[in-house]
Amino acid sequence: MKILVLNCGSSTLKFQLIEVEDSDRSQRKLARGIVDRVGAKANYRFIAGDSTPVEKPAEVRNHEEAAGLIISWLQSTPRLGNPDAAGHRVVHGGQKFTGSVAIDDAVLGDLDVLCDLAPLHNPAAVGGIRAARKIFGATTPMVAVFDTSFHHGIPEYAANYAIPYELALKYGIRRYGFHGLAHEYDIARYAELDGKQVSDIHAVVMHLGNGCSASAIRNGRSVDTSMGFTPLEGLVMGTRSGDLDPALVSYLARKENVDAAEVESWLNKRSGLLGVSGLSSDMRELTAAYDENSRARLAVDLFCYRARKYIGAYLAALGGAEAVIFSGGIGENSALVRRLICGDMESLGLRLDAAANDEITGREGRISSRDSRLAIYVIHTDEEAIIARETARIIRA
Repeated sequence: MKILVLNCGSSTLKFQLIEVEDSDRSQRKLARGIVDRVGAKANYRFIAGDSTPVEKPAEVRNHEEAAGLIISWLQSTPRLGNPDAAGHRVVHGGQKFTGSVAIDDAVLGDLDVLCDLAPLHNPAAVGGIRAARKIFGATTPMVAVFDTSFHHGIPEYAANYAIPYELALKYGIRRYGFHGLAHEYDIARYAELDGKQVSDIHAVVMHLGNGCSASAIRNGRSVDTSMGFTPLEGLVMGTRSGDLDPALVSYLARKENVDAAEVESWLNKRSGLLGVSGLSSDMRELTAAYDENSRARLAVDLFCYRARKYIGAYLAALGGAEAVIFSGGIGENSALVRRLICGDMESLGLRLDAAANDEITGREGRISSRDSRLAIYVIHTDEEAIIARETARIIRA
């Protein structure tokens, strides 16, 4: 079964064309690529198998156009053509969707409603779904796979906010958690690399990219996670503030004479690394300027300090663990960030191997020293593999 996986970010659309065998675990990557900077002066990079990449700039106004560009390229490329099915990553499933689901008109309507809960991501995913349905028609089955599903089973005491219970119940207010596909893959891959069963794993996963989240994993399942009702809560991110005093929203609204929605937009789009540094939301630029630019250094230090706190908190919540796992664009590629996060944490059982940390960039491997009580691993996340597996499972069911 050939499955087109569309993974919509806030300003990107990644895809893979994956052939899934009957076991669902055996996969072959036929094509992959990305449309970057959707909504601006975009560029795309598409690769069929091991062939030479196709790289070009393009005018791409939204995710629907990006999906159309990808599908058109697949249809015009020999040995690729139309897929048998399509799987779509959707960030927020709310209370309605606790697992993957086949997409029909009713499901699409429910996804529209959920866009308010993840305004940077859900509208992009819905746009990609609409474009694919328009091009492929009703003959190609499609599945929505949710980032929130992996965290749906976290205990009530971790999921609930200390607000009036009736309001939480009335409006479905709870901590949903996100990046579930990444965390699920990271745990499975760590188990594979370390020769263990997923159900035996107790670990802290730090998925660090433009969006960042941490999760506490017990017996291979999420029992707590840093993102909450929306993806705004938790760690410092590229443009998102992460944890803050909620009274700041009304305070800034009064002082700046704007409504709460405008302040929320600032917290999502103008805060985080970008807001603190005033320079960039890209960790690569900030680490390059770390020694010369005081605000760039402050942004990086704040980012790493918040991550250190979450590792400590989750090790306490788990009552100990066997590993800390780094993934995501920053987690996989920034040795400096990993060093700043893990440095001087020997009392918690973490001891970094400085040479291994510097050497492992953009690839997988262990970066803890031999005498570290906890292993520290870098994992290359493959969300698309999880989406393809789930899509095949739902269609066959």
